[in-house]
Formats: sequence, C-alpha cells, structure tokens
Amino acid sequence: MGNTNDMSPEDALAALIWQIELGADEALDERPVDRFGAAAAASAEAKPPPGAVPATAAGKPAGTPDAPPPGSASVAIAAECADLDALRAAMAAFEGCALKKGAKSLVFADGVPGAHIMIVGEAPGREEDQQGLPFVGASGQLLDNMFAAIGLSRTADNPADALYITNTIPWRPPQNRDPSGDEIAMMLPFLRRHIELAAPRLLVTMGNSATRTLLDTTSGITRMRGRWAEFAGVPVMPMFHPAALLRDPLRKGDAWTDLKAIRAQLSSLQVSGRQ
Repeated sequence: MGNTNDMSPEDALAALIWQIELGADEALDERPVDRFGAAAAASAEAKPPPGAVPATAAGKPAGTPDAPPPGSASVAIAAECADLDALRAAMAAFEGCALKKGAKSLVFADGVPGAHIMIVGEAPGREEDQQGLPFVGASGQLLDNMFAAIGLSRTADNPADALYITNTIPWRPPQNRDPSGDEIAMMLPFLRRHIELAAPRLLVTMGNSATRTLLDTTSGITRMRGRWAEFAGVPVMPMFHPAALLRDPLRKGDAWTDLKAIRAQLSSLQVSGRQ
C-alpha cells in the first residue's frame, strides 16, 4: 500500500472511509503489540516532572485560553449573507466543518425559494451527496408523493403550492452516521440564516436531528411529531423522516395525519392574509 507517512490528511481520510465502506471494522498491525507494556509506559509519561505547570481539570495548562465554541466562526459569516446565493457561496467556502473534506458535494437546497413551506431534513445520504440535492432516491420519492397528496410540490411555480427543502447539515457524514453535536452547532448559524432568507410561512422538520436542533429539545421525533411548535415566530410541524417510514410503513398513518394538519394550517394562514 506504500508509505502512509507520505499521505496527506485528506488522502488518509478518503482511504479510511473507503476501507470502512468495504466492510473493514478492525485495525490490525503487521507485528504484535504489547498493550500492557504500552500502558505502563504511557502511565509513566503521564506523571508530571518536578516544577511542571499544573493542569486544569480539562487537562490543559493553567492560563490557556478556552477554545471558541463550535459555531462562533460561522455566526458573522452567515450574518453577512444578504441573499440565498451569497449564503450558498459562503457555505461552499467555509472550512470550519471537517465533514466537508469527506463529502463530494455541498447539498444546499432544492425547490422554490420563497415557497410557503420549508422542509428541513437531517443530513445528506450517499445519493444526495452524489447529486448535490436534498431528498433524492427512495426517501425523496416518498417525500414528493407525500406532499403531492396535499397539493404541494418542489417544482410548483406558485410559492403557495411549492416546497423549499434543505438539511440541518449540508455535507454527508461518513457512513451516514448522525451529525455530532459540535457539527450541528458549527453549521447552525448558517441554517438559521437560511430560514431567515427563505422566509417560509411554515417549517417542517423531518426526523430527530432537525427537530431537536430547531426546537432546542432533547425529546425524540416519536414524542414531538404531530404537535405544532415554533421557531423564530414560524410555526413548525415535526414529522417522521421518509426513511423511517420506509423502514416502518405502519407509521405512514401518523404522517398522513401530520400532512393534513399542515394543509389546514397553510390554508388558515392564506385566508388570514399572510399570503
């Protein structure tokens, strides 16, 4: 395989992801390793020499400034974006999230900007990463069919009948794992600004990550679905993710109930003059 010391960090990450996708689940060396000896040596090295600077409870030298919290670097960048095109360009140029290095595409959005309903999913999967669009493949087809049943589409010309779709995280996590708390915090200012610029009448959160992120809750989607909430003054309906419905078709009845509630709420807002 060659000398791995000559690999760049990006090449090493790509090689690791490739091996995992092939099914490798264990790291082995060509020579046996004395774990007991290594542990003893590490314990000896951990003892501070006389006169060493004391460490804090976090394990860093006293007086070392705290690292900025995740998301602090993206707050100002997101705030400067005056429109959706500027936001997309800023996110594409952003280097603060490590997920970007392992992803093929920035998955920004799909549908009609200005649509009355904005859907927020969790994170791109393999097909989304390949196409650079949210909710494609089987999950995307189911989502389109679900909202077509209440007269809404991501391709409609009229914003009142259209959908605008994005995700909590714009890059695919390795192996389709859930985004970490730090990754979500890092990208949350961009998502907040995305919602501000899209200015939907209603928000629909699909799945746990989107619901917990926007509603700042630890409750799961099973408890939250079907109950109206609010984000920045915008009504929010949490729903099961289409992928969950494909795994458990018995939940489609709950999804239909939620869709009817969305249609009724949208009609109510249009009648009241918020068109």
